[in-house]
Amino acid sequence: MKIQRALISVSNKEGVVELAKGLAGMGVEILSTGGTAKTLKEAGIPVKDVAEFTGFPEMLDGRVKTLHPKIHGGLLARRDNPTHLAQMKQQGLEPIDLVAVNLYPFESTVAKPNVRFEDAIENIDIGGPAMLRSSAKNFEHVTVIVDPRDYPKVLAELRSNNGAISRETRLGLAKKVFNHTARYDSVISSYLENRTKEADRVRFPSIFTLQFEKVEDLRYGENPHQQAAFYREFQPTEPSVSTAKQLHGKAMSFNNFLDANAGLELVKEFNETAVVIIKHNNPCGVATGETLLEAYTKARATDPISAFGGVIAFNRPVDVEMAEEIAKMFVEIVIAPGFERSALDVFKKKKDLRLLDVGPDLKVTWERRGEMDMKRVIGGLILQDRDLGRIEDLRKLKVVTKRKPTDEEYDAMAFAWIVCKHVKSNAIVYARPGQTIGIGAGQMSRVDSVKIAMMKAQSSLAGTVMASDAFFPFRDGLDEAAKAGVRAVIQPGGSIKDEEVIRAADEHEMAMVMTGMRHFRH
Repeated sequence: MKIQRALISVSNKEGVVELAKGLAGMGVEILSTGGTAKTLKEAGIPVKDVAEFTGFPEMLDGRVKTLHPKIHGGLLARRDNPTHLAQMKQQGLEPIDLVAVNLYPFESTVAKPNVRFEDAIENIDIGGPAMLRSSAKNFEHVTVIVDPRDYPKVLAELRSNNGAISRETRLGLAKKVFNHTARYDSVISSYLENRTKEADRVRFPSIFTLQFEKVEDLRYGENPHQQAAFYREFQPTEPSVSTAKQLHGKAMSFNNFLDANAGLELVKEFNETAVVIIKHNNPCGVATGETLLEAYTKARATDPISAFGGVIAFNRPVDVEMAEEIAKMFVEIVIAPGFERSALDVFKKKKDLRLLDVGPDLKVTWERRGEMDMKRVIGGLILQDRDLGRIEDLRKLKVVTKRKPTDEEYDAMAFAWIVCKHVKSNAIVYARPGQTIGIGAGQMSRVDSVKIAMMKAQSSLAGTVMASDAFFPFRDGLDEAAKAGVRAVIQPGGSIKDEEVIRAADEHEMAMVMTGMRHFRH
């Protein structure tokens, strides 16, 4: 079925002149509205205004333009249905075979700081979604394009197929339409649901919708018998794994994405030059230093065996000295805010090593309090705020023991507390200032995490500090740590056995501060 008439009405003018020129060159009549018609006419393309086509003027400040039977009859009529064709002839309706429409920029409008509510409302498109839905419903007879990136593909097929579009292409384009309008409506719904007084703002909406765009299929999921794919938010606003550019190496796997994300989110928390080594979604070494090489050497020393085959995250661009050191060991991924050219030359000798560049300005955006963390359960979804909790100054925390921490112990505790937040519960971290010494993760018993972190330590624990992601339910964790020479403890507190735990710290002449903040990570 040859395309003879097209309706083009777009907010995003990208590629629209080229599309219209291509259609006009094939003898297609073009209908258009408002700014789009003006753009096409200025480009010398013959255009008929929709108002002329319908015999009805645009009105209500442009709110009513295409909401007319001559438009929707031309879009919805089935060309293989004699009754439809007879009714079209009786009412003077003409078929519209191709529609190129994209919608008012509601999402970008409401993303502007201090946008007026009235401006947001005026950017809710009515005619556009109606035309898209009519066209997509009737995809058997109408080609509908919502994404400018599809213009060249459609033109190429028209030229190679005697002015017609295949059913397969029409169906694929229709699916994109309904994905697009579903997202559009969900953004509007979310915006309106939160337009109440700040104190009454809806935290968790009655209907929660998700829209992500597919980036790529993965070879498999966590295990080879599971299929998987990676999806990305439509407008990520923070340097992340989802926005990273892969410069080299094998394709990312399911587990690669999780480990790279774990490393990046931890290293982003440091202002100092820092390195994080991740294995199985847990840090196995974290350190800061004057240089990347110093920080890396200290981080790897925490657990050099586990570091083999791990993921390494940096918060500074990687230089050639660092690249040469990493190249001595098998590493799955290096993720950083940039790579020196000479460093890339070193890394590219290892053909499978994945290099991810997340771009500059690598830090946590602490003000992003509205972001959600999601956990899937069978048949449901659990939502919570993203854990952006932090402590600005440990010296303002309550010291519950007789002995006060030294300045060095405060520095070590501040470092250990940041790391502990990113370790699977139950989590225990032994540290010196700027360096992890032992990490115990994911145990069912907290005292077991204390012992495992001790076992993992490659150097003496004498004089170190201990961080715990949640309270100590008994004094046994303190007693075990004291045997190894731990001198100070940072933990949330809140156990019914707090007095017993504090007494144990005093007996061992430990200093202890309580944060009042827990960092469980399941």
